[in-house]
Amino acid sequence: MKQKKIWKKIMTFGAAAALLAGSLSLTACGSSSADSSDGSAAAENGSSDGDTITITNVSYDPTREFYAAYNEIFAEYYAEETGQSVEVVQSHGGSGSQARSVIEGSDADVVTLALAHDITLIEESGLIEEGWLDEFDENSSPYTSTIVFLVRSGNEKGIEDWDDLTQEGVDVITPDPKSSGGACWNFLAAWYYADTLYDGDEDQIKAFVSALYDNVLVMDSGARGATTTFVENGQGDVLIAWENEALLALEEYPGEYELVTPSVSILAEPSVAIVDENVDENVTREVAQAYLEYLYSDEAQQLAGENYYRPSNEEILSEFSDTFDLTVNLCTIDDFGGWDQAYEDFFQDGAIFDEIY
Repeated sequence: MKQKKIWKKIMTFGAAAALLAGSLSLTACGSSSADSSDGSAAAENGSSDGDTITITNVSYDPTREFYAAYNEIFAEYYAEETGQSVEVVQSHGGSGSQARSVIEGSDADVVTLALAHDITLIEESGLIEEGWLDEFDENSSPYTSTIVFLVRSGNEKGIEDWDDLTQEGVDVITPDPKSSGGACWNFLAAWYYADTLYDGDEDQIKAFVSALYDNVLVMDSGARGATTTFVENGQGDVLIAWENEALLALEEYPGEYELVTPSVSILAEPSVAIVDENVDENVTREVAQAYLEYLYSDEAQQLAGENYYRPSNEEILSEFSDTFDLTVNLCTIDDFGGWDQAYEDFFQDGAIFDEIY
């Protein structure tokens, strides 16, 4: 289910509750879904108009195309199963910004964010109950991705691995880990490469990653904004990107870009959760539960693969072996002690990212 997309630049609103980096949806949504740059749209729509139940999915940047398509097939499925029509209001932005927006009042029924820690922050605010990570299969990650490089056709700078990104004269595009979940995955993948290169010598690792970030030309608030900077605005020699974003660019601009898979990357696990306090208030728990459960259906897993996410269903994933490099050496968040430890070590104020950037 491949559709034509038009890249849109991320726009960040000034108000704290609108920290969502709000791009317009890149694909037209059918009657079963609507797109919003601000999750507060659900508060205006309410949970039901009597005939149609409305729920809001607050998601992160690169999932726009996938959820535009998924919302349609879910609405069809739910109507067949229950006789009830459902509309999904969609919100996208940098994952960290999206999490903060929910904490500050965005009326999300479900969140589908770039990493578990962003959902943990919502849990700590009291909106999500403990144990959400085990509520759905595969650590509540119905699909995965990894981090790759996107370079311009011809790859004039000869970029093949992480060390090439530290060389003088190489302009790097990557989003900001303070607002983007994808950027956190990018940083950790680079760190792990340096860790293996320097056998755990932290001074050398920091120097390596610092040299890489010294080459960062533009640091957008979200992954889609970074893609826009590289693809539409023509800035930079290399984009550190979600695999699905890079593959989408190859599809959309044939012959203009090349995908480079580094020798070491990371298993990126976007997480999903029900926002318990909101669904109880909106009386939407049943449909929210079904919405996230159906992500694991064969139809949705196939759709995820077609939108360049790696299905969690291994059998369906194998069908996309021509699309994904399934042999790449992937570290995991467990190599960093889990997300809580990784966030404390690298991304909270005053931690390693602040030290080196």
